[in-house]
Amino acid sequence: MTRFALVGAGARAGMFIRALTTDHADVAELVALADTNPARPSVYLKRHNLDIPIYQAADFSEMLKRERVDVVIVTTVDRFHERYLVAAMEAGCDAITEKPMTVDAESCRRILDAQRRTGRSVRVTFNYRYNPLHEAVKRELAQIGEIGSVHFEWLLDVRHGADYFRRWHRDKANSGGLLVHKAGHHFDLVNWWLDDTPAQVFAAGRLFFYGEQGRRHGYARDYDRAHGAAAAEGDPFALRMADEPAMRELYLEAEQHDGYHRDQNVFAPGVTIEDDMAVLVKYATGASMSYHLTAYAPWEGYRVMFNGSKGRLELEVVETDHVAPAAAAGVKGEPGSLSDAERGTRRLLLRPFWAPPREITVDGYSRQGHGGADVRMLADLIRPDAPPDPLGRGATAVDGARALLTGLAANESLATGQAVNVHDLLDLEEIR
Repeated sequence: MTRFALVGAGARAGMFIRALTTDHADVAELVALADTNPARPSVYLKRHNLDIPIYQAADFSEMLKRERVDVVIVTTVDRFHERYLVAAMEAGCDAITEKPMTVDAESCRRILDAQRRTGRSVRVTFNYRYNPLHEAVKRELAQIGEIGSVHFEWLLDVRHGADYFRRWHRDKANSGGLLVHKAGHHFDLVNWWLDDTPAQVFAAGRLFFYGEQGRRHGYARDYDRAHGAAAAEGDPFALRMADEPAMRELYLEAEQHDGYHRDQNVFAPGVTIEDDMAVLVKYATGASMSYHLTAYAPWEGYRVMFNGSKGRLELEVVETDHVAPAAAAGVKGEPGSLSDAERGTRRLLLRPFWAPPREITVDGYSRQGHGGADVRMLADLIRPDAPPDPLGRGATAVDGARALLTGLAANESLATGQAVNVHDLLDLEEIR
């Protein structure tokens, strides 16, 4: 029986706690929770009828020793991942961390140094690798020969995209911005699909729609946070935490302990991240990728296209074709956040040279849980009897670093206007 502890008991922690205490309770035991806010771990204890200790995050190392922890799960604010990962490894624990692994090159170096020094394991939760559609892409790429280029467009709709501008992610010091926090998923997918490493990155982007400057588009209301604000009534960009039990318990009723407001106005001051970003990446093999992330789209989904020496592979996923007004004030993934009116489609198309296109049938896809990926990833992370993984979906700390460095190089390019050589930020070959 593997003994798990978790630090960072916000909304993302719920997925891991459910898995440990239900689906995989036969092989795993959750023995402790830690957070800077005592109210949030208490919510999970009540929800799952657990009788385990709660620790202050400042007592993290003591928790690991006292509870004889084998594996630590890190789901804190991104900027603090490194603190707990390094402490866990130095205490003799393995670790599982939410993406991004961290938010800057120096803390990335410290994580990789600690792993090499201690011999412990760090796994990064790149759940998109476990999406059946993405697994099919990995298998089908061989059909189009050597990859010359990739075009990747990701759209966050005005429900999901807006949510990054209400909470701690809006401060780049906390999250690294969307090129680190969100696009890290996408950069990892391309690294994994191509079995390649980013070499040079150029980026252009700006804060166009949200923040103070976004007021010119005519959507802004005058309030700091939505709860209790008359001006927020009827605002499709306002999060109504009081109406969602999970949000109310984890955040609204926990504010007295730390003053954190989960429902800030997306057009209020303090936004330091971008919402519209274009990135060019050159890989070590010579392949290139053009990538675009939009955080204020009318629909949510993505398109990725591979050009190869034997043809082309195209994936298009429409997760929701629009945001229904009745669901606009909810958080994606929470109960009731999807309306029956919102439709989704998906298509994986192989276009060989000199032959008609052929649609690839993919089984196992779900509109929930990141295409059905979360359940599959959790089984792989938690169970010692997980089956062999011929696709190599499990992501290591080095994989986490590769994805992170693409985003960090893009951020550096945004700041300087110049192309950035990835190894100038951190040379992974030197650390190995």
